[in-house]
Amino acid sequence: MEATSAGGESQPPAPQPQSQPSSPPTATPSRYESQKRRDWNTFQQYLRNHKPPLTLARCSGAHVIEFMKYLDQFGKTKVHVTECPYFGQPNPPSPCACPLKQAWGSLDALVGRLRAAFEENGGKPESNPFGTRAVRIYLREVREGHAKARGIPYEKKKRKRSTVTAAAIVSTATAAVNS
Repeated sequence: MEATSAGGESQPPAPQPQSQPSSPPTATPSRYESQKRRDWNTFQQYLRNHKPPLTLARCSGAHVIEFMKYLDQFGKTKVHVTECPYFGQPNPPSPCACPLKQAWGSLDALVGRLRAAFEENGGKPESNPFGTRAVRIYLREVREGHAKARGIPYEKKKRKRSTVTAAAIVSTATAAVNS
């Protein structure tokens, strides 16, 4: 329906103001951020269910290690015990009764996410239980233990050199030889 003025002329309707949402649209968090939030909530729940319940302020590296050991029960990586005939074999010929544990890489990534979440939730970097020496040593022992049990040594991935750097080295070496 058109609005009419007092003089009887017809005018187009006044534009309606677009309704703006009261809060800015939130972007969906990245996969990393979602996982970090889930990990943080799981750790908080672990602290609440701990006997006796723990506060984050009283949490230490020992509690973080205890949490990682607790998570082993949900692991999917076969880790052969030393008594197993397949200990040290990368591809065992048949199944065995060795336990399933969390993979070292999963634990390492978990600790990294929780370390970041701790600081994002108001924790001070110097009191971060996820960055303690004990946690780093535990992760190293897990990595070495898994490597021995599987017979596959852990090797740090080598970073690829950029072709510019490699070309610069070759041209520098060539110039040195020609001088």
